[in-house]
Amino acid sequence: MKRITVLLADDHTVVREGLRKMLELEDDFEVVGEAENGRQAVALVKELRPAVVVMDIAMPLLNGLEATREILEVFPSTRILILTAHNDGVYIKSATESGAVGFLLKQASAELLFEGIREVNKGHSFFGPFVGKLLPERERKSLDPAGRPKPRDSRLTSREIEVLQLLAEGKANKEAATELGISTTTVKKHRAKIMSKLNIHDTAGLTRYAISAGIIDSDVQSTIV
Repeated sequence: MKRITVLLADDHTVVREGLRKMLELEDDFEVVGEAENGRQAVALVKELRPAVVVMDIAMPLLNGLEATREILEVFPSTRILILTAHNDGVYIKSATESGAVGFLLKQASAELLFEGIREVNKGHSFFGPFVGKLLPERERKSLDPAGRPKPRDSRLTSREIEVLQLLAEGKANKEAATELGISTTTVKKHRAKIMSKLNIHDTAGLTRYAISAGIIDSDVQSTIV
């Protein structure tokens, strides 16, 4: 029997360890890697080519939604199942727009997670019972037969979202530049473009936008100035 290769992406070590132990008790799963942030998840998908990624949303450096977009731009056949504590319909909508084909809450049972991984691996979309109620009907209908959502309509590029997340997490321009491997001047240019596109002209407003768009977690304390 060919096993389903799975990559786990969550910034909490105890969560990843628990998921790995549960999945490895099943004969048809093989956990090929673990990522503690979104940027590492993207790199590991390129290296390991897992069939399914179990992805958290709120992770440092690069959130799970943007990591999903970046992964699918390069490997569109990868199936991504979001596993999160966020039960807000906004996050579910953002997840489908990013390209995820499954969404489960962390309070779901192990059996439901197993079913979700198997279903998305078959090419189906999968939303837990509670999640399905939160996702508006029009959003569920927007998924194609393979479970892929229609392309997102976003004002920000992937790079701009990366810059926005780092700044909203409290990184200074220089720190963001180092993390992304670009110059401080380039970070400042991206920041100016983000403000112009969103018509937001203060850093507090950018932080509020990042929270509302699911780019950072709502309990992240920003210190940007």
